[in-house]
Amino acid sequence: MQVRLFPWVFITLNCLDYICSEQPLRGRRQRRIHPYVGQGCPGGCETCSDYNGCNTCKPRLFFVLQRIGMRQIGVCLPSCPSGYYGTRSPVINNCTKCKSDCETCFNRNFCTKCKSGFYLHSGKCLDRCPEGFEQNNHNMECSNIVHCTVDEWSPWSPCSKRGKTCGFKRGNETRIREILQHPTLHGNPCPPTRETRRCIVQRKNCPKGEKGRRGRERKKKKLGKDGRLETREENKEKGSRQESREDLEHQEKREQKKRRSQNKHPKPTAIITGL
Repeated sequence: MQVRLFPWVFITLNCLDYICSEQPLRGRRQRRIHPYVGQGCPGGCETCSDYNGCNTCKPRLFFVLQRIGMRQIGVCLPSCPSGYYGTRSPVINNCTKCKSDCETCFNRNFCTKCKSGFYLHSGKCLDRCPEGFEQNNHNMECSNIVHCTVDEWSPWSPCSKRGKTCGFKRGNETRIREILQHPTLHGNPCPPTRETRRCIVQRKNCPKGEKGRRGRERKKKKLGKDGRLETREENKEKGSRQESREDLEHQEKREQKKRRSQNKHPKPTAIITGL
């Protein structure tokens, strides 16, 4: 009984093997589309097909696969789109996708711009900048921390008081320095750029020229009774005339007082008798 069943089993297995092998071939023949060459292709394509789009590109163009729904088609472009970098070869120029955290890149290992939430540092995209660098949220890069630097102090200024350099004993002197480099956000702040200290000098009188200059500066104008501005010299001359009038008035008062005194005490008169 077992000997009779063996041929039937062998025939059945052969039939199943034939059917299974024929189905993929028929499927491949149904999906097989002959490529087009020349005018039937989209712009930039050298060869193409209805199902795959561009298969090869014209010289100097880049070949890139773009997803449309559930399938990808080939496209020929003069430059790679954002998120891809180009590689050239004698056979084909390809566009290769950047790393997942790169928005644009020069090659697979060097990013030129990172996606949101990452900071660019030495061609890499990091979620946090390394030590010694600070996060620049304006351009999303890791920037060097710059500390403030200042110049040397200037010499102390001459000892002065109220803008004068003479006529006093105690005054102030000042020195300054300039900022050479302003700090970044996390850099060390700038120190004070101005210092003032008390100073003592040997008291001396100001030179005549200095006195004359200060005298001219102190000279003020005064408004007269007639509405005209009078200088200090005019006021002095006016004062002299006023003093002259006052002297005359005092002299008249003294004379009047003298006459009144004489009237109260008249001089005795001599009486002449007859002989």
